[in-house]
Amino acid sequence: MYKEKTILALIPARGGSKGLPRKNIRPLLGKPLIAWTIEQAKASKYIDRIVVSTDDEEIAEVAKQYGAEVPFIRPKELARDDSPTIDAVLHALEFFSEKGEKFDLLALLEPTSPLRDVEDIDRGIEFLINSEDAESIVSVCKLEGAHPEFNVIIDKKGFIKKALDGTSTFKVLRRQELKDVYFFEGTIYISKIPSLLRKKTFYHDKTLAHIVPRWKALEIDEICDLLCAEALVKAEQEGILK
Repeated sequence: MYKEKTILALIPARGGSKGLPRKNIRPLLGKPLIAWTIEQAKASKYIDRIVVSTDDEEIAEVAKQYGAEVPFIRPKELARDDSPTIDAVLHALEFFSEKGEKFDLLALLEPTSPLRDVEDIDRGIEFLINSEDAESIVSVCKLEGAHPEFNVIIDKKGFIKKALDGTSTFKVLRRQELKDVYFFEGTIYISKIPSLLRKKTFYHDKTLAHIVPRWKALEIDEICDLLCAEALVKAEQEGILK
């Protein structure tokens, strides 16, 4: 059933990064950051093509060395600090459409989330294909230490207000009384392509959740994230993390 679907893995990796310069090819335990994501995609039972979208020639060469395709160089106007990732996704789909190449699903795999494993990718694909109503699936992680009920804002006079509704009606709640809340993180984004072209987003009323543990939700934006990722990878390899 799954192999009746053609699946494109797209890895976005622009050259510019202010928080951690050249982060997409920074070494993580001796291997460029982007290589971790390429190898995870290569291990998938379902992905047919692995394509890196980049504006940077050096990143393109590294991606090719690890087995990804780089059939185009992303235009500079789609690789600025404020360029939405969805624009790079749509650009890639347009490139393949013009060549007469079509896919059923697109899996967006960000290189800044190297702690995913192939099971995250394959389970996400299976979950989406097996759902009649769903059009996309994104990864989320449970908020453990900063539930919105405990968040406040500070008004102009210095008084605290509830962040959720701006009131001062505080009630002491035990964590057991609170509903589980999740945040978006970057492990997987997978969508049926007709929906993606129509809605131009992975997030909508037909989006499923793929829940990942807190340690997988680390995203590489600064040097401290990279150092934490190294420790977490070692812990996983030693069987400490499950």
